[in-house]
Amino acid sequence: MTDLRIGVIGFGLRRSIARQAHRPGEGSRIVALCDPSERARSEAVTALGEGVRLVDDLADLFAENLDAVMVLTPDHLHHVHATASLEAGLATFCEKPLATRLEDADALLTTAQRTGSRLYVGHNMRHMPVIRQMKAIIDSGEIGRVRSVWCRHFVGTGGDFYFKDWHADRRYVNSLLLQKGAHDLDVIHWLAGGYTREVSGMGDLMVYGDITERRDNSDRLMWDWYSPNNWPPTAQTDLNPVVDVEDISLLTLRLDNGVLASYEQCHFTPDYWRNYTVIGDAGRIENIGDEGGDQIHVWTSRRSSARTPDRVEVIARGDGGHGGADASLAAEFVRFVREGGATDVSTVAAREAVATACLGVESIRTDGSTRRVPELPGATRAYFDAGQPGSR
Repeated sequence: MTDLRIGVIGFGLRRSIARQAHRPGEGSRIVALCDPSERARSEAVTALGEGVRLVDDLADLFAENLDAVMVLTPDHLHHVHATASLEAGLATFCEKPLATRLEDADALLTTAQRTGSRLYVGHNMRHMPVIRQMKAIIDSGEIGRVRSVWCRHFVGTGGDFYFKDWHADRRYVNSLLLQKGAHDLDVIHWLAGGYTREVSGMGDLMVYGDITERRDNSDRLMWDWYSPNNWPPTAQTDLNPVVDVEDISLLTLRLDNGVLASYEQCHFTPDYWRNYTVIGDAGRIENIGDEGGDQIHVWTSRRSSARTPDRVEVIARGDGGHGGADASLAAEFVRFVREGGATDVSTVAAREAVATACLGVESIRTDGSTRRVPELPGATRAYFDAGQPGSR
């Protein structure tokens, strides 16, 4: 089988996805990279080999006889670079979030449908063992019909990961409800089997806004400054010069199928994990930890208790990033480029996560009132739900 020729735009924090897609002789290889950073270019050669061509602009990248492009740039550039790739007629992997504004996300879907270029979004959590196992339990009917989903996201690395570079500046992320929350909102929708139509929220910059020691860290990357010893959060240093995104956010959601949901995100907890609770009309499930070897507890009788669920399911272990999810994500993208058709990752769901986050942010930053999340046009949703039929 001839390797697919893949180009990459951006070799920064999500470079691991490009590395997973680089499988020379096994079906796909990275042949060209566009990134203005000399450090990124040098590290790309080290990671991908001397055969990768380094180019200076998108025109040169698109001239490389590519089959696909992976957009791994900072969030505010996703829609810009993905649009250019789609317009060039190339199957496109767009890292999540699809965009930082709802109008840009909708425009991307319109562009993909008009050009017939395949669009895939990097929601790797749909491939994480903990989420797939919870989805299988729900689909089995064991807890009955889903009525409510709650997610608590404890971001113990928040000060290091999101408040020392461009992530702290709303011009580039809008809100961390997009950078981080797009994952969780997508999972809530997947587990609940519906999309948010009403959202309201509260949030604040409670901790990191008070820290005055700031530094321009554009000469460094996250792992240059990260340390588990950076604790407590109030003792953090070298924060980004601009810090204007919330470090704690709370959303309440009403989905189109009647499910009620909530999402809470905090960036100054000591622990780092996600806790999902799914309540059906015949039981409930909850993950205690989200890594391989952790557990999913299942309650289906009134004789159970906090210490004694009716049964416990161990979360499977996987190799590589996010419990093997990154490798599965890259493999699904490569298969999608070759064959098209349905994927576990949903472009419509990626748009709905952006829509929910954007309207939630609007609620948080104004009066906290409920916002109505607009639906996609029926024809657009049908096109992507059907696996982008007729795409190239």
